[in-house]
Amino acid sequence: MTISKGDRIPSTTFVKMTENGPEKVASDDYFAGRTVALFSVPGAFTPTCSARHLPGFVDKAEDIKGKGVDEIACTAVNDAFVMDAWGKSANADGKVTMLADGNADFAKAVGLTMDGSGFGMGTRGQRFSMIVKDGVVAELNVEAPGDFKVSAAEYLLEQI
Repeated sequence: MTISKGDRIPSTTFVKMTENGPEKVASDDYFAGRTVALFSVPGAFTPTCSARHLPGFVDKAEDIKGKGVDEIACTAVNDAFVMDAWGKSANADGKVTMLADGNADFAKAVGLTMDGSGFGMGTRGQRFSMIVKDGVVAELNVEAPGDFKVSAAEYLLEQI
């Protein structure tokens, strides 16, 4: 079942790169008591994700945080090493937190997976964005296959 506005984020685990290497991040702890703008991409270093999606959130980070968002996070079904390298290549440090969902546990838990096996990518997360307030989905924007409109930073900024 797909997550909806008003639903609580399910208990899952992301992995984030730190100065000590990869560290697990419990979703319950991560979203508790704060407002997070979370967006999902089908894959790090893929064309639309690298040219438009992540750069949009990097560029609009100050505006988004200026509206009361505590943290902006990007997730993808990639490992923490890839997510870290992608974040560095996009100058996301200090602006967007890169959360690896390497086994697609989060994407499956929220019911927003896609089949990328036709491109050799296997199960991936769909392209979407959401505002999460204290662990509850306040806004949810899921893209139609192949689209990039409602999950963009500019669109999410209008919802805050």
